[in-house]
Amino acid sequence: MYVCLCFAVTDTQIKEAVSQGDVSLADVKQRLGVGSQCGKCTKMAGQIIQRQLDIEPKYYEVA
Repeated sequence: MYVCLCFAVTDTQIKEAVSQGDVSLADVKQRLGVGSQCGKCTKMAGQIIQRQLDIEPKYYEVA
């Protein structure tokens, strides 16, 4: 599903960014451009990031 229409960013791309170490909207914004044009996608992007962080294992919890 497209989350950011301005930069054609999908929810899958946001989830991949979190898997690669991005932990905030600012991180994802820097990587993908989400929220840097019109800003209407920031709420949804933030929710996707939080949900992904909730299911991604934390490195200190795995070790």
